[in-house]
Amino acid sequence: METRRRQFLREKEAVRLLQEFSEKIKVDVRTLFDVKKLSVEVAEGTDACVYYLDGKPLVAKLKAGLVPTLLFDKALLRLPKIVVNMGAVPHICNGADVLAPGIVKIDGAFEAGDYVLVVDERHGKPLAVVSALVDSVAASSLSRGKAALNLHYVGDDLWNVLRKV
Repeated sequence: METRRRQFLREKEAVRLLQEFSEKIKVDVRTLFDVKKLSVEVAEGTDACVYYLDGKPLVAKLKAGLVPTLLFDKALLRLPKIVVNMGAVPHICNGADVLAPGIVKIDGAFEAGDYVLVVDERHGKPLAVVSALVDSVAASSLSRGKAALNLHYVGDDLWNVLRKV
């Protein structure tokens, strides 16, 4: 992902962005920060736009919409989690969707279309942000098939760019 342009958003645009993102993750993003006025900057790339909240690359606009980056710890902690076995880790870190046989545990409730954090069973480290294809009850009872679509994962182009920031 090559950055073509980087600029600050106007306050009105920033408020709209934060509202849209807050609705998607079901948490008021402004409560996650200690400041009253949040500065929002956008870096437009070839494949995605990355939004910097107070100088940190925390939100990305991908084909799926606004997604928290794996660096946005405060938002990730509030997302429901899918815990996967260690055999699924390399596949998810290569962009594979979450399949039912790899799910060890569901932590928290979610509906189809919600963002969910995928973590490994051994260390609980974040591996990916996914979009659930089914709700949490159905995901825990599935024995085969896809449970969630992989949106952003450790090792993708966005991750590699953000690691360098």
